[in-house]
Amino acid sequence: MKRLILASNNKKKIKEIKEILKELDLDVKSLENEDINIDVVEDGKTFEENAKKKAKEIYEFLLKRGDKNFIVLADDSGLAVDYLNGEPGIYSARYAGEHGNDTKNNEKLMKNLRGLHQENRGAKFICQLAMFTDQGEYFKVTGDVKGYIIEELHGEGGFGYDPLFFYEPLNKTFAQLTSEEKNEISHRGVALIELKKIISELL
Repeated sequence: MKRLILASNNKKKIKEIKEILKELDLDVKSLENEDINIDVVEDGKTFEENAKKKAKEIYEFLLKRGDKNFIVLADDSGLAVDYLNGEPGIYSARYAGEHGNDTKNNEKLMKNLRGLHQENRGAKFICQLAMFTDQGEYFKVTGDVKGYIIEELHGEGGFGYDPLFFYEPLNKTFAQLTSEEKNEISHRGVALIELKKIISELL
C-alpha cells in the first residue's frame, strides 16, 4: 500500500484529510507518525508557494532517507476577507502574532470588522494543495468556498476561523456543521475531491 504523508502535525486538519480520502487505498500518515521533525519556514508570498515548499522539503527528506512508494501532500489554507483586502490570507494561522492561537486570531478579526454591515463582511476560505510523488511529479489543486464573517463566535466544532465563517446555503457557521457537511462543501473538501481523481490515477 502506498503511503500518503501529510506535511502537517495539525491533528484536526489531518483528521479532515483522512476522512475525505478514506475510500482510497492509501496509508495516511502525519509527520509525527513518520518520525519527521522538520519545521518548514512558510516564507512564500502565496498559498501555493508555501504549500509547495512544505511538500518539497518533506519529499526531499524522504528520498534522502531512502523511502519508496510514497506521496507527500501539503496544504496551505486560510481566510481572505474582502473588506481587509484579502487579509489575513497567508498569515491566517498567525494573524494575531502567535502561530495557531485561534482565540486571539478570531478576536483580532472581529475587532477589525467591528461595526460593519453584512455586505462588507464577505470572505472566502482558500485551500491550496501541493503534492509530490516519489518520482518527483508535482501536482497542485485549489479549492475555495464563499461566506461572510459574523460578529460573534457560533458553534463548537471545527477550528481556526470556523466559528465566525457563515455559510449561507446551510444557514450555519463552519463550526456548526457536522464533519460530513463540512467535508462536502469546505475549501479543503473541494480541493481534496479534485485531488482524489489525480491520486486514483496514480495508484
